[in-house]
Amino acid sequence: MAQAPAPSTDVTAVAEEHATPAWARPDAKMDALIDDLMARMTLDEKIGQLTLLTSDWESTGPTMRDTYKQDIKSGRVGAIFNAYTAKYTTELQRVAVEETRLGIPLLFGYDVIHGHRTIFPISLGEAASWDMQAIEKSARVSAQEASAEGIHWTFSPMVDIARDARWGRISEGAGEDVYLGRKIAAARVHGYQGDDLRATDTVLATAKHFAAYGAAQAGRDYHTVDISERTLRDVYLPPFEAAVDAGVASFMTSFNEYDGVPASGSKYLLTDVLRDKWGFDGFVVTDYTSINEMVPHGYSKNLAQAGEQAINAGVDMDMQGAVYMENLANSVAEGRVDTATIDRAVRRILEAKYRLGLFEDPYRYADAEREKATLYKPEFLEAARDVARRSMVLLRNEGDVLPLAAAAKKIAVIGPLGDSKPDMIGSWAAGGDRQTRPVTILEGLRARAQSGTTVSYAKGASYDFSAAGSTDGFAEALALAGKSDIIIAAMGEKWDMTGEAASRTSLDLPGNQEALLERLVATGKPVVLVLLSGRPNSVEWASKNVPAILHAWYPGTQGGHAVADILFGDYNPSGKLPVTFPRTVGQVPIHYDMKNTGRPIELGAPGAKYVSRYLNTPNDPLYRFGYGLSYTDFAYSPVTLGSTSMGPRGSITASATVTNTGKRAGEEVVQLYVQDLVGSVTRPVQQLKGFEKILLQPGESRTVTFELHPDDLAFTRADMTHGWEPGEFRLWIAPSSGAQASTPVSFTLTE
Repeated sequence: MAQAPAPSTDVTAVAEEHATPAWARPDAKMDALIDDLMARMTLDEKIGQLTLLTSDWESTGPTMRDTYKQDIKSGRVGAIFNAYTAKYTTELQRVAVEETRLGIPLLFGYDVIHGHRTIFPISLGEAASWDMQAIEKSARVSAQEASAEGIHWTFSPMVDIARDARWGRISEGAGEDVYLGRKIAAARVHGYQGDDLRATDTVLATAKHFAAYGAAQAGRDYHTVDISERTLRDVYLPPFEAAVDAGVASFMTSFNEYDGVPASGSKYLLTDVLRDKWGFDGFVVTDYTSINEMVPHGYSKNLAQAGEQAINAGVDMDMQGAVYMENLANSVAEGRVDTATIDRAVRRILEAKYRLGLFEDPYRYADAEREKATLYKPEFLEAARDVARRSMVLLRNEGDVLPLAAAAKKIAVIGPLGDSKPDMIGSWAAGGDRQTRPVTILEGLRARAQSGTTVSYAKGASYDFSAAGSTDGFAEALALAGKSDIIIAAMGEKWDMTGEAASRTSLDLPGNQEALLERLVATGKPVVLVLLSGRPNSVEWASKNVPAILHAWYPGTQGGHAVADILFGDYNPSGKLPVTFPRTVGQVPIHYDMKNTGRPIELGAPGAKYVSRYLNTPNDPLYRFGYGLSYTDFAYSPVTLGSTSMGPRGSITASATVTNTGKRAGEEVVQLYVQDLVGSVTRPVQQLKGFEKILLQPGESRTVTFELHPDDLAFTRADMTHGWEPGEFRLWIAPSSGAQASTPVSFTLTE
């Protein structure tokens, strides 16, 4: 092992190079305009630019509280969220531009997470596609629709690594893996922002939640986080750094604390890492009232101190808490906040507005004609359908129950999610129509079924927690099942059981769904479980007894059509799990790249007691990260290495030939895994280091080649520096983290 460099825990000690994004390039004209404007601004007007307040949405449409409108007129608010439609944003913008002393335009933000009007699959579902073009397309369509309704800025992507399925917000991210998370973060940022922020069909992206929000203790939302600095650097920070590299324009702080300091008051995160180490040049906004929440955290004695801690740590904009609005001027007057600190934050906000072209034309995003022509475009709906089917994961297909046989003339759709429009689009559905637009599974199957095939429905069970133990609806469902050729059991979680403030202590199917599922299987009819949820569920009984299981996540506006495309075989499923599915909640947190123990179970004799194991459950998960079936089969050749060693400036290639040995064309996600056998600190049992999604015709073969460099094997070493170490590694190319398609091969990294 190489001699470690001199110890250093200073995060700024290692300089990193990050390319300057196009939007952040120097602009003398912008600097002159902002210099002139700031010279004329009062302190209160500057603080106003750092204040973000919400609009409202009532049954009659969008509204703004009278006090907020007055705040806009007095220059005390610089940005508004939850305001959209061309008409409404034009109205608010007119107040800011025409009725204020300086006429500074407003910035409009909104939670456009997985679609704006046309809703795509939830973010975790999109991640299951492992298809960066599809994910970027989803963000691109979202930006086009949102910007057509006057929105400049989305609070997305969420790039938190999440390894605890109890946490409801696991649905909003890319899953558990650092490498995949980095790729998806970049794809989403580019999808939202495009190549030119001045283009009126792009929006500013926001990397959130900075940082480590996905590590909330006990999987409980807003809870504290207690992880090592090494884990922070190696697991939770890399997707944020990837967002910086992709040119993300803004960051959002998280609700949790890290190392005893709430994120909105963390100079370490917001200045040392984000600004000084990564060179981020955009602006930082808090999450909803998170500055205020530093008081109940016990970090701030009052709101005034909280505001001082936040602005001095590096928070530029206060979302909804009005802490800056009410306290910062006094903090400046009493010398606890520098005017230079205020000016720096104000400049970042004004630069964002300038780069969007708002000083040139404040109304350029609010175009009623473009709005009418853009929303729900046929090509957007088709894109949503395509991304939805790419996201679905076939977990089981015993006896080739799927695709549905032509002989199945009587199809029964049974379950609370079979004909439920609101549930199809999941949480964080932005401006999506939850009541009329979504295509349900029943509707999708009926639209696709051939003449002479009947598709009937019975709800049968309930996903309400209170329904546990009830058999209401069973008789109707079982009667329908008895008259049918095949049963499609549409089950899972209600749409608001995942997302923010939706943590669970059980991962089982809620209500009385599993009880009905057992009765349906007992009829002897073939059963297909179509699972809709935003997290991994513990469906061990189903995995042993239900012939076919398709995880459809919450598939979006066109979800019912996408499900039908797969069930009828018009599309061959290609999704792979971006997160591990446990057998039981007792295994959580569980992820594929865990570390070994000194007593790994595989080193013990069968039934050995003193090894790392459970008494009543295998260590293995139910479904592994990277797993997903197809209607065809793929064979992998042994791995070929271009070399068995590489030096500090070298590289090696690893290749495998993949062959479609089945009778259908299909896509396969070919995955590269590496294990670092010995390090100055212990290393994971495996790590994803590459993947490629390929389409193969029946009988077709393709050689997939990956190239590895020393930096691909870097980590936070014992002395807290980041880099690689010489040593021996194992490598394999496989269809999932749980499969070694051939014997792993070894290579060395030399000094």
